[in-house]
This record gives sequence, structure tokens and C-alpha cells, in this order.
Amino acid sequence: MAGFDIFDTIEELRQKGEAFCVATVLRTADATSAKAGGKAVIMRDGCILGHLGGACVQRVVRASAQEALACGAPKMIRVKPSDKVVSMTDPDGVETFKSGCPSGGTVDLLIEPYQHAPRLVIFGESPIAHALAAHAALTGLRVCLPEGSECSVEFIGFDPKDLSTLGVEPRDFAVVASQGKDDGAVLKSALESPARRVSMVASHRKAKVLCERLEAQGMTAEQTSRLKSPAGLDIHAIDPHEIALSILAEIILWRNSDNSEETSHDEKMA
Repeated sequence: MAGFDIFDTIEELRQKGEAFCVATVLRTADATSAKAGGKAVIMRDGCILGHLGGACVQRVVRASAQEALACGAPKMIRVKPSDKVVSMTDPDGVETFKSGCPSGGTVDLLIEPYQHAPRLVIFGESPIAHALAAHAALTGLRVCLPEGSECSVEFIGFDPKDLSTLGVEPRDFAVVASQGKDDGAVLKSALESPARRVSMVASHRKAKVLCERLEAQGMTAEQTSRLKSPAGLDIHAIDPHEIALSILAEIILWRNSDNSEETSHDEKMA
């Protein structure tokens, strides 16, 4: 690959917002085509850009990269000849894979995932919505606000009733802070999105009424049960910035919790 520079490739992918892994060869032993310091980018679809060694190493790296992207954490792996593998974890704690390549060499690799921060999709242009956007930007979340919003922080604009162009993912969060303006329509849009969590700045009673209306229009009870209302932790917040902090604290709690953790009964809308 004439003119190929792995660091230029990494920067291009970062600018595009692509999710990928960087694999670095840390150590080799015996004969291998991989060399210490070698790097490659592994795309979400498994495409490898760069050189890491033979087919046996590439196959393992592809699978490990998918796991690293899924959990969002780096991992170290070791690929070595089948006859030298005693268990799937070596005594030093490194996850080990069998190689059938004739070279007979051993390769240690570090797999590092890269993903942009999760999105925080905020529905509404209320004082609480703007306060939440300002605080969320400080934590590194990618802030999304309705198109045309006037906010002091950099944000991604979207149509509150059509999220198709925004590309919401299961790792993102949605907060409905419309407070009386198109509440039903934007709540429907939020609950139909694949966002990991959906919360709303509203009382239990108001949220329940809105959900009942959505169910009457065809939304399932499973979909409406995703809603957490009122949004935020109970810190006796009063003004918009205090309320925004309570909401953000709850989102950080969710973000830093195990992805498989189920929402407890008292976290859900009664």
C-alpha cells in the first residue's frame, strides 16, 4: 500500500465519526511475519487496514476487535501455536488463541477500540433543555438539540419528529424536555428510537397520561415502559441548572453502569 500511513487513516476515521479498533503488535517470539510496533485499523465490518501478520492472526484480531467495540474497553491477546496452548488464558493473564500457521511464532497484540462519545438527544428548547446541553457538553457527551435551537454550546441539530438522519444508537441517551410543546409527538419519537435510555422532564402523572395516549395510538406497553419520569436523581433540585445536573448525574450513572444491567422497578415510571 504505497503512501499508506496508519496515523493518517486513524485521523480520517476519527473525523468521519467512524467506530474502529487499533491493533498494535507488542511482542513477537520465534518466526512470524508480524513485527513489534506494527499497527492496523480494524473497521466495524472486519476490514483490516494495515499489516499484522498472517491469516491466523488476522482472524483472531477481527473477532477480538468486535468484542472490544462491544464492551468499549481495550484488551490484550496472544496468538501462539496450537501445541503450545495449555489454556485459553496464559499464566500472566493474557487471553490466548491457537494458531495453525506453519511459521510457529507467537504474537502479543493490544486491541484498542475508538468510538465517539455517546449522543445526548435533547427534545425541547426549554431553559432546562439548554441548561442540560451546557452541562452535558462539559462531560464530553455529543449534544443534540432541535434544529434552529439557540444554544451557547456546539450541538448537532435534528428534527424532533424524525430522527432518521441523526443515526441514534443503542449507546445514546434521550431526554424529553419539551415541557408542554408537542410533548406527545416528541415523546413518541424518543421512545421509538434505539436510545439506551429515555427520560422525561415531567411528573409521573403527566408521563402516564402521555404514555396511555401513545398506547391508544398503537405503541406497545413494552415501548412506553422504557420511559423514566421524572428525569434525574432526586436531589431536591429547583432551578433549571439544578434540574439539569440531576438529569446529567443520572445519565452518567447509566453510562458507567453495566450495559446488561436492567432498570430496577423503582427507576421506571409507575
